[in-house]
Amino acid sequence: MTCKKSPIAAISLVCLLVANSLSAKTHVQKTNTDEDVSTTLTAGSKDAIFSSRASYTFNVKNATDAPQTGTVSYIAVTPAGVTVAKETRKVTLSKHSNNSYDFTVPAQKPGFYKINFMVNVSDYDDTTRRVFGIRPDEIQSQHGRPADFDSFWTNTKAELAAVKPNFKMTVQPSQETENRKVYLVEMRSLDNITVRGWLTIPKTTIKNKKFTTFLALPGYQVDLKPMLGQDDDIAILALNVRGQGNSRDVIHPKRLDYISLNVEDKNKYVLRGAIMDCIRAIDFICSRPELDSKRIEVSGGSMGGFLAASVAGLDNRAQLISSQNPILSDIRNLTDQEDWPMYDLRKYAGEKGIKFDQVLDNLDYFDIKNFAQNIQTPVLLGIGLLDHLAPPNNEYAFYNLISKKYRDIMVFKDLGHEVPMTYVLEEGHRMRDKFGLF
Repeated sequence: MTCKKSPIAAISLVCLLVANSLSAKTHVQKTNTDEDVSTTLTAGSKDAIFSSRASYTFNVKNATDAPQTGTVSYIAVTPAGVTVAKETRKVTLSKHSNNSYDFTVPAQKPGFYKINFMVNVSDYDDTTRRVFGIRPDEIQSQHGRPADFDSFWTNTKAELAAVKPNFKMTVQPSQETENRKVYLVEMRSLDNITVRGWLTIPKTTIKNKKFTTFLALPGYQVDLKPMLGQDDDIAILALNVRGQGNSRDVIHPKRLDYISLNVEDKNKYVLRGAIMDCIRAIDFICSRPELDSKRIEVSGGSMGGFLAASVAGLDNRAQLISSQNPILSDIRNLTDQEDWPMYDLRKYAGEKGIKFDQVLDNLDYFDIKNFAQNIQTPVLLGIGLLDHLAPPNNEYAFYNLISKKYRDIMVFKDLGHEVPMTYVLEEGHRMRDKFGLF
């Protein structure tokens, strides 16, 4: 049995908000070359997740012609910056030597911790930044969901259902390839707004062929283009939700303003419509005779991961969900965040004269952890421990609320807001196994 090439690689990488990794190291060099002194940090577990005490080996290589004296040390802190452990050791490195130092962090409570390893010797200073987890399966959000959460979304879906979709497909001859037809897809969604996407379908001579469909959801302000996979058995629908890509004719905010658009009113918040756009896209797939409504995967990264997670909690017509680094999880546990998106939301509230508590009250309806208990579709979650936009504590607050039979997770200890090719390949294998594509 041979697996065909999967289109998931290109799709997953394009759907992410950030394509390059977060910096894991900072250097302050005193020597003239980068190779005179170097360090390597190895975690005591493959994913830097431990049951009680974290352990690391810190290797320092001195390739210079002179001995080096100084210290190696570490400091571990909570996400809020509270120090929980630290240690410093004096070291002497002979010329052309290579020494390793084992460190064990004292037992900590369940959660994730930032840890910095430092070397400060005669001709070199270096800091390696990492994150480790302690029993993350015990992480629980301290914040509940609104009592009317389910009714809010039931009413929202009813509003969508009342809008005639007016599905339209327009063939794009100039974009087709030797093996794929390309269509511009248009549909009416919530508030009677037209959203668009690109459908690519393998060319076939098989009569009444029904294709598995991969629904790709966009990252923050990502303009998805037609996705031209090599598979002859998978159709790909790349959706641009309202305010993004070729769906910006009605809603067209500046990039940084999108996340906060109408957040003061949960019934008008831009993400309410964006989530419904994704459900309307599933309506489209189910309306097409050449697309198999029983073989649908929904996938996205960052904001696309948020959309995929939200759809999983509202609609069980998809049979697989892939959510990579989803934003807006356990939102009330992000209020101290000085980065996007909380900084922009706080700024918006100030400019509009809105109490930030009102913003948080509305965001509770869009917190992906509040969708989790309703999920009845297999979800693969991918996270990076160095992700400051979707921190691991927050990701696990969502993951742990999903029924165990529907969830799986891949943790990448040295990555930030991205997933590697190993995740992409696993996603593709799961799709092929689930839908019998060989």
